[in-house]
Amino acid sequence: MAAQLPSTFIERMKELLGTEYEQFADTYKQTPYGGIRVNTLKITVQELLERSPFELQPIPWCPTGFYTEDGTRPGKHPYYHAGLYYIQEPSAMAPVELLNVQPGDRVLDLCAAPGGKSTQIAAKLQGQGLLISNDLHPERTKALAKNLELYGVRNGIVLNESPDRIAAAFPGFFDRILIDAPCSGEGMFRKDEDMVKQWEPGTPRKYADMQRDILRSAAEALTPGGTIVYSTCTFAPEENEGSILEFLASHPQFTAVPAGGAGSFSPGLGELPEAARLWPHKVKGEGHFMAVLRHDGSSAAQGDTGNADTALPVSVHSKRGKAPMAAKAPGGRGDGGRGGKGGRASGKGSAPKGREPQGSGEEAALAAFAEFCREQLGWQPDGCPVMFGDHLYISPLPKEALDGLKTIRPGWYVGHVRSGRFIPGHPLATALKPSECCRSLSLSSGNGEAVSYLKGETLAIPEQRLSVKPESTSKGYVLVCIDGFSAGWAKWQEGMLKNEYPAGWRWT
Repeated sequence: MAAQLPSTFIERMKELLGTEYEQFADTYKQTPYGGIRVNTLKITVQELLERSPFELQPIPWCPTGFYTEDGTRPGKHPYYHAGLYYIQEPSAMAPVELLNVQPGDRVLDLCAAPGGKSTQIAAKLQGQGLLISNDLHPERTKALAKNLELYGVRNGIVLNESPDRIAAAFPGFFDRILIDAPCSGEGMFRKDEDMVKQWEPGTPRKYADMQRDILRSAAEALTPGGTIVYSTCTFAPEENEGSILEFLASHPQFTAVPAGGAGSFSPGLGELPEAARLWPHKVKGEGHFMAVLRHDGSSAAQGDTGNADTALPVSVHSKRGKAPMAAKAPGGRGDGGRGGKGGRASGKGSAPKGREPQGSGEEAALAAFAEFCREQLGWQPDGCPVMFGDHLYISPLPKEALDGLKTIRPGWYVGHVRSGRFIPGHPLATALKPSECCRSLSLSSGNGEAVSYLKGETLAIPEQRLSVKPESTSKGYVLVCIDGFSAGWAKWQEGMLKNEYPAGWRWT
């Protein structure tokens, strides 16, 4: 690497690693490892391995993760734009595996942007339960929301809130919480020279203070018996073992359980051997720290926050149940509450900033959506409808649960109403399967037509190439797929496919 490592950092690492330091230092002369993680919301691991245009080698700690060869550009293949895999640093795939998410769980990804770990959690939920992905920085939530949309997540909510406000809104609510904590980033020095330039001797202590507050809030939001996984991409003990030991000392109802890790993880330092460290001279990946914190199930864990089941609407606590799509829109604010930001941050048809939802017209909008579902899908999604202006979301939570929170996405964005007609949104398409649409079309990734679609071009498509359900006509919205996997919308009429792929998402 070109950037010079800080001398204070070097001295500390020599003290931590002893005779292993030279091996560690040699990793800065090596090319960082690249990886992809299969999006099992859309494709199985075996299917991707059979279709993959590039060589893949398994990552030992993530069954859906694979190393890519140096020079491979997975972001330049149509499969990336179809959301079949997420490009992710290999070590960063480990924390979610330790979280042990099960379908139906209520999960909070507290520091989620840009969304890699959230998409990994969503794949494990398999459309069941609830995922709330949060980030404190407004600009970063744009990438977070777009990634959840690209990867076809239907049961996700995106917030832009502080951890303490989330804990106050959802006391004792989440089964599992991931804290990929803000940190000094020492484990990423060889990948990101800017992190080296920003580092100062006092940086780890500054982040440790921040981490302590985040852990405290997470404890308040966790249900008794739940699990927190805390991770960083730094080597600094005060941000890792130090933060966890301080948390455990003030929260006796929590225990650090062994992280394990397929023989690839090293134990935590000092008094916390249950934690795990990924050292770049011992694994094919960057530096990471992880700790698994298990709650003992006692109600005292929530302190004075009270019983979570009385703090939220009853339907929120129906963990594995489905809220039916209402025949009428719920009254009141549809943007997630005071200060909400229900407007879209990516894709087509952004809602105007600051626009308030209008009570009148919501019933007509839902009727228009129901008509679209009958004519174009043949079914209607379950969930709680949330309107923001003319924009409609299907949420896993009733709107009241998000009151007062800065909400970027209250749920699955399905589209907007214009002149009384429902216009489907791009995230609706990316989360659908061909069998869920009245019309679909599969474009080939191998002959250039998929790339032409991704560039926004109009295509000449003969009617016989369309897959049309019985009792449906060929004319109308078509779910365009790449080798059978959904990518976006188009309209077919008289042999021409009018492209509906959003300009901000197009192939460049």
